[in-house]
Amino acid sequence: MGRAEARRAQQQRGARKAPSGRPDGRAGKATGKRTGIRRFFTWKKILGAFFGMILLLILGAVAAYFMVDPPDPRADAVLQSNTYEYADGSIMARTGKTNREIVAIDKIPEDVQTAFIAIENKSFYKDSGVDVMGVARGLFNTLRGKGTAGGSTITQQYVKNYYLTQDQSATRKLRELVIAIKVDQRMSKPDILAGYLNTNFYGRNAYGIQAAAQAFYGVDADKLTLAQGAYLAAVIQAPSQYDWATAGPNGKHLAMVRFNAVLDNMVEMGKLDPAKRKTIQFQEPIKPKPAPGMDGQKGYLIQAANAELNAHGIKDEQIAAGGWTFTLNIDKKKQAAMEKAVQDKLESQLQRKNVQERPQDQSVQAGATSVDPKTGAIVAMYGGTGLSDKYNSNALRTDYQPGSTFKPVVLATALETGATTQDGRKITPNTLYDGTSKRPVVGSSVPFAPQNQDDANYGDPMLTVQDATNSSVNSVYAQMIVDAKPASVKKQALALGMHNRDGWPDDKPAMSLGTMSANTVEMAGVYATFDNHGKKVTPTIVKKAEHKDAEYTPGSPIGSQVLSRKTADTVTKVLTGVVANGSGKAVRSDEYQAAGKTGTTESNVAAWFTGYTPELVTVVAMFGEDPNSHGQVTLTGTAGGGRAGGSSFPAEIWKAYTTSVLSGVSTDEFDLSDADMGPVQAPTRSAAPTKDASPTASATGNTKSPTTTTSPTRTGDPTGHTKDPTKTADPTKPTKDPTKTADPTKSFLFPPPPQEQQRQP
Repeated sequence: MGRAEARRAQQQRGARKAPSGRPDGRAGKATGKRTGIRRFFTWKKILGAFFGMILLLILGAVAAYFMVDPPDPRADAVLQSNTYEYADGSIMARTGKTNREIVAIDKIPEDVQTAFIAIENKSFYKDSGVDVMGVARGLFNTLRGKGTAGGSTITQQYVKNYYLTQDQSATRKLRELVIAIKVDQRMSKPDILAGYLNTNFYGRNAYGIQAAAQAFYGVDADKLTLAQGAYLAAVIQAPSQYDWATAGPNGKHLAMVRFNAVLDNMVEMGKLDPAKRKTIQFQEPIKPKPAPGMDGQKGYLIQAANAELNAHGIKDEQIAAGGWTFTLNIDKKKQAAMEKAVQDKLESQLQRKNVQERPQDQSVQAGATSVDPKTGAIVAMYGGTGLSDKYNSNALRTDYQPGSTFKPVVLATALETGATTQDGRKITPNTLYDGTSKRPVVGSSVPFAPQNQDDANYGDPMLTVQDATNSSVNSVYAQMIVDAKPASVKKQALALGMHNRDGWPDDKPAMSLGTMSANTVEMAGVYATFDNHGKKVTPTIVKKAEHKDAEYTPGSPIGSQVLSRKTADTVTKVLTGVVANGSGKAVRSDEYQAAGKTGTTESNVAAWFTGYTPELVTVVAMFGEDPNSHGQVTLTGTAGGGRAGGSSFPAEIWKAYTTSVLSGVSTDEFDLSDADMGPVQAPTRSAAPTKDASPTASATGNTKSPTTTTSPTRTGDPTGHTKDPTKTADPTKPTKDPTKTADPTKSFLFPPPPQEQQRQP
């Protein structure tokens, strides 16, 4: 190619490179203007747009900061369960929709706190609540449709758990960021950490570290070791996958990787000595257990505890809000013994499903309360066969009468007030009364002539108060309450802890037969006061109640002296006679010394045995309740037998329970040095009623019912009474030196019948 050709080729290339700048395309001077899309993008415009976006983001962040405030906590984030514990601190039950118990940060060991920080947010104590780079990465991934990814600080996770939802949107992430900054400014780091640990889900239906500590290791949070805490810190990343009990090989491998990362990070942070790190071994969690519920007697125990808490100002709505730990006075071993005694001595004898042959068995209900008389603690309670069968506890029901278990209150009032008989004799256990059945009371404006059990007459017709108590003679106690004044007896009953319900009359002698309503807890308190030498005992089931915002400790169940020691001990001595030689002899044992009283109400709709030793007061009651109408029905026919009195099933349950819990225990004898049985009195006819005791009685009231003998005996009487019923003791010759008191363990005049069963007017 020649020079001319080369020059022309170069000119042609230059022409292609340089636009003409003229509309007609002819050669001319270029203008320097950009054409097409290039005219919209210049470095100045790009930088301007970038800084404009930054400014908008800053302005948006500032606006968001001022516009977004932490909302109210999510309802389910603050829900907690309540924990009910036995007296020894072991868990009885948990209640509530969410298995969570919020604990303060000082209840979580410091190295366990550090374990969570090490794996989740090593800069927790230095940052301002957010990780900007992490948040940016998360937002970018969210915008790309890949979900959020890492970067959340402990503060952000707390905000998400406590205030927000688990939604994956960019809007939620932005709110999380703003709220986290504000939370970090308003709350201390320890409080944020506590909130985080208390709101996490750990698996096994455990929300919060306290529930997790119980679910995975069976301990409270304050007892967690570093190895246990490191596993809990690891498991929160994937609770189902990392749960050792259900994880596959890969899940266990990943859990161990994270467990080791926790400890290695702690070393890196300078929070764990490298030498100690080498000694820490993984501790395998316990096998999962179902959350303790309301099965068996637990539901009834919780009912009783909640009722007591209500009475002391802690309302149902406060309890329902959750977060409480209630420690009850219930002794786990005694509770088990109570349940076994009822099962062995009653439930195993019933045929509840055999409605055709044993219809009565369907109506039988049992309740019981056992109290330590020295502390007032309710150590065991029986409420029924279960909440699904009987929702309200039989131990707390007040729709039945206590029957003759009330008679010791009448005696206590007579002794305490120095009451005298109608002819001026001071009432003591040795005072003589007329035991004629249907004998009209004297000195009352309200007529009353109660029938003794089986219309039997006792004495000839006189017998001591001790013997009348042994045999639960209605006619004697009807006269005694008139002598002691019904109003005074009611006042004393209320002072002992009974409650004034249903317009309890204070002027009727029928009160002597226990015609008011009461429950097993009240009667346990009355008898515990006798046992405690007259110092009032108010049975209590709640030992203490703790909440992060409150604490409740009951006042002392032992109150002031409501009976003199002399009166209380005298009543106890009389009641030892009931056990030794009266209607309560079914509970006698060489293993313990006992006092007690039977009670069977009109028509046999209820039967009670209330007894005590120096160590324990226990009330056992049976009730006849129609399963359909829930009305009161007779217990007669229970377990295919006859009349079911206080000396039958209730006494048998009482003995089985008491023998079990006192077995191997060094038992005491009652200290009754202050008891005063009073002088033996010579029988007299002066206290005889002024009206006929029965349609066939003489004016003196000294004749017997035509169908009964002076000292009744029954076929198969376990007392072994074989006296000739036609012979009576010489009323003019007392059997003991009048200057000496009677021994309540021996019948003064006549041996008692085996059972106390009464009819009320």
